[in-house]
Amino acid sequence: MEVAILIIFVAGYVAIAFEHSLMVSKAATALLTGVLAWTVYILSQSNPESTLHALEGQVAEIAQILFFLIGAMTIVELIDVHGGFDILTRAIRTKRKVSLLWIIALITFFLSAALDNLTTAIVMVSLIGKLIDSRKDRLLFAGIVIIAANSGGAWSPIGDVTTTMLWIKEKFTPIELMTNLFLPSLVSLVVPLFILSFWIKGRVEAPIAVETDDSIETQKNLAAWLKGHPGSNTESNKEAEVSQNQKLAVLVIGLVCLVFVPVFKLFTHLPPFMGMMLSLGAMWIFTEVMHKRKQDDFKEKFSPAHALERIDIPSMLFFLGILLAVGALQVSGILGELAVWLDTSLPNRNSVVVMIGLLSAIVDNVPLVSGAIQMYDPIHYPELATPNHPFWQFLAYCAGTGGSILIIGSAAGVAVMGIERVEFFWYVKRISWLALIGYLAGVGAFLLMA
Repeated sequence: MEVAILIIFVAGYVAIAFEHSLMVSKAATALLTGVLAWTVYILSQSNPESTLHALEGQVAEIAQILFFLIGAMTIVELIDVHGGFDILTRAIRTKRKVSLLWIIALITFFLSAALDNLTTAIVMVSLIGKLIDSRKDRLLFAGIVIIAANSGGAWSPIGDVTTTMLWIKEKFTPIELMTNLFLPSLVSLVVPLFILSFWIKGRVEAPIAVETDDSIETQKNLAAWLKGHPGSNTESNKEAEVSQNQKLAVLVIGLVCLVFVPVFKLFTHLPPFMGMMLSLGAMWIFTEVMHKRKQDDFKEKFSPAHALERIDIPSMLFFLGILLAVGALQVSGILGELAVWLDTSLPNRNSVVVMIGLLSAIVDNVPLVSGAIQMYDPIHYPELATPNHPFWQFLAYCAGTGGSILIIGSAAGVAVMGIERVEFFWYVKRISWLALIGYLAGVGAFLLMA
């Protein structure tokens, strides 16, 4: 039974790693892997009731993660559709490459901690496209955005899926995490930036806005539509647009709602997804009240319902499938045996965590961290049951920042790869070594602080 489950998991993992070559969605593969693993496990048991009870417990834990992510992604999408992130674009004035590189990287670093590394990477790459015309320069900046987004997500309980998982499992509190990981995470970004600062010279040129035939035709069609709809005059059209004050309000309130989630858990002790649902409800009411006087045809695109449609549902299903698969490994005892083997084979647990971080550059860090949580369960490792044990904080750092070493090692990297068409081997040649140096520098900073 254990061998069959392991074969299913490894085969699924390989298919996920070669998603683009096989042209099969990793969400479909993960769902298939998770369900098949549990199917094999329950068919091998003499008491199906106990297996169903274990599955119910796994699903309850997974649901908390998924509800949390859905709420966070909806709030971020609301900010985006209202143009809140455009404020960041207009605030950047410098044209010097070195200055712009530091500004972009630091904005990404802090924004990723408040939002999440995937969303922040997408937002910042879009911003780069508005600021830099040269593709060569855009690629370099995009590579740094990946490092900054992953480093920024590592020190925040809501900045990375794996960090959120560890927080939901109560492996650490937000204050302790941010206090102990802020400096190592910052070091993992600043070291690559410092190295690049000696190399890059000159100024960037912004792309020239060109009004294409398509854009002219679009404007004509819009004018004709307005003319043919009574009540849809120019003044009402202006009312439907989002003003600068409204953009700023949505941006500020959205960020406050996200930051409020850890505070809510601290005072109520309710699970994090409850705080996220409360924040989403407040944001939902705020945006609907803000647009209540506008016409339905225009305000629809600013509605929370529209933001929900923009959520990456395949990613949610991927998390569901892979977490189910890891749960099957845990209940079957495979992960427990792996933990014992690692403890006896490697010098210490810090070595295990550093290795997990390096592996996260090759494979997704979600199953790696989920596996580590299950491997080092508090029953067999009571010393790790202590809240805020350095092991879990170190794991959050390594799994979060190690994914920057290869462009396929993180969701942020894969997203940037698709948006800017970054080649795998270009990233290996230009960015990977910088990310590796930063990763190891952050490891050193954490160990010195511990």
